[in-house]
This record gives sequence, structure tokens and C-alpha cells, in this order.
Amino acid sequence: MEYTVQHLGKLAGVSTRTLRYYDEIELLKPARINSSGYRIYGQAEVDRLQQILFYRELGVGLEEIKAILAQPDFSPADALKSHRELLLDKRRQLDLLITNVDRTIAAAEGRMVMSDKQKFEGFKQKLIDDNESRYGKEVREKYGEDAVNRSNQKVKNMTQQQHEEITHLTEEVLTTLAHAYQTGDPGSELAQKAAGLHKQWLCFYWDQYSPEAHRGLAQMYVDDERFKAYYDAKQPGAAEFLRDAIHIYTDGQ
Repeated sequence: MEYTVQHLGKLAGVSTRTLRYYDEIELLKPARINSSGYRIYGQAEVDRLQQILFYRELGVGLEEIKAILAQPDFSPADALKSHRELLLDKRRQLDLLITNVDRTIAAAEGRMVMSDKQKFEGFKQKLIDDNESRYGKEVREKYGEDAVNRSNQKVKNMTQQQHEEITHLTEEVLTTLAHAYQTGDPGSELAQKAAGLHKQWLCFYWDQYSPEAHRGLAQMYVDDERFKAYYDAKQPGAAEFLRDAIHIYTDGQ
């Protein structure tokens, strides 16, 4: 069955403006343009839009979705199975947060005592689950089950102050990297500051740091399309720039 942009938008619950934008960025092109100039979408485009909306629901950015769908070995069936697991994880995260809210209400009403650690368990678990759903498989293959499990345990043991610090540090890494990229020199003072901030960020997660592991992770940012899309979202080439900066930074250690 074929659909015009208006009919597909109504079917999928998205605006025609969104579909036109997806066309402009070549995320979802119509099957053809008819003699009247209307975009016409077929079954393949309907299925692709479903995949896009699944990824969007999971919080994946458009550039990252585009990179994923463009992979030569992309399998819609495997993707749907992955979506299902991620949605189940998301449901577990929401259940955990709901439980956290219920306990907080009970504590406020004097029906139970809630420790400061318990108040933030849901948020820290969500951070772990988000990382696992996005990158868990690749990171476990590269660094091993024990290393990842120790990292997750470290996050669970974070204080609220540490959680706030890592949230701020994440933004600082990306902001500094964006400014450093404009210099064009991964060995510049600003680029090396970005690499140093990235090391600080890693140390919140890793129980042990090594320059070799840092370089390996930086290379994975370039080799894995999802990592690359994350860093290249606002500035194409940023992932490679960060890798080069980290290589220079770790060479001096």
C-alpha cells in the first residue's frame, strides 16, 4: 500500500513537517514523487519509519539513527528484537523510579525511613541501564564481564555529589571538545584539556585507569558508528579529533 506524506503522518502519529525534515536530511526518503509533486511512501518506507520511531522512543538522536540504519549488516528483524529488550529495560527503569517515588512519599508521610542512598538508587540504576542498552555488548566484549560489572558497582556506590559532578563533567567534556575542534590541532592546550577531562570522566566509571585502555576506548569511538555518531552529532569529525587528542595525551603518561 502507498501513502502520501499526509496519510503516512496521520498513520504514524507524526507531523508532515517531521516527515519532510526526515526527507531533507535523507533519513527517510519517499519511494517516489508522483506527477503532482507529492511524496509517495511504500511499504519499505513505512517499515523504516517504524524503526526510526522505535529508536527515537529510546532516546537515540537522528544522526545516530541514520548511521545505524545505513550499516550494511543492519537487520530489521534483529533490530526489533533489540528494541523489545531495550523497551523492557526502560519499563524496568520506570518501575524502579516509581518505587523510588512511592518510598519517598511514604517517608514524607512518616510511614517509613528512607536513607539518602536510597533516594538516588533509581537515578543511578537508570544511568547504568542506559549505558548497558546502548553500548553494553561492545564494551563487555572489549573489556570483559568483570571489568564492566565492577564499573556498574562503582556507579551504584556513587554519592549524590559524585553523581552531580559526573553530570556536569559530561557537559564540560563535550563543550571543551567542541571549542578545541575549532583549533584544528589535537595537540593544542584546549584539546589536551578535553582529553584530560575525558580521563576524569572515565575515572568515575573505571576502577582502574590505564593509558592503553584509554587509547583503546578512543579508537572504539571512531570504529563504532554509534559512538562516532554521538560525538559527531554537532561537529562531524569530532570523534576522530578526540581520539587523536587522547593519543597525544596518553603518550605523555
